[in-house]
Amino acid sequence: MSCPRARVRRVGLFGGTHGNELSGVLLVRHWQQHGAEIQRPGVEVKPFLSNPRAVERCTRYIDCDLNRVFDPESLGRPVVEDIPYEVRRAQEINHIFGPKGSDDAYDLIFDLHNTTSNMGGTIILENSRDDFTIQMVHYIKNALAPEPCPVLLIEHPSLKYATTRSVAKHPVGK
Repeated sequence: MSCPRARVRRVGLFGGTHGNELSGVLLVRHWQQHGAEIQRPGVEVKPFLSNPRAVERCTRYIDCDLNRVFDPESLGRPVVEDIPYEVRRAQEINHIFGPKGSDDAYDLIFDLHNTTSNMGGTIILENSRDDFTIQMVHYIKNALAPEPCPVLLIEHPSLKYATTRSVAKHPVGK
């Protein structure tokens, strides 16, 4: 017997989590100007520049890695004058797309990265028990065939992920 699943209604497309990874930045900027390309009936799709100050400087980050500060301690820090920029930005992102772990969080976040490693287009997952993302990855792999699309599963039973995409119910990195 299968359980009924809630529809995916809100999707975030993130680029620029690391300001020197320009593929996602260029796509997000394109989609911000040409939103009709990514809109679908019944689904809100929001292209979002994650770390605009780092993008402006074309550097990985300003004070600390944005992709490591979505932990409860950082998200719960009081906002004071000397708070690191990326911690403050994580709190803003959590406010817009979360709160993390809540029913109100975005359904899906695709966080678009690139690397100097020779790994091609790779999908990064954090949970092998998330039926939705497993089915979505299967669909993507079939749509791209015969081109390869490896899947990297970064899963640890006791690790709580502090990535930008971890705010969503279904986090996916690319």
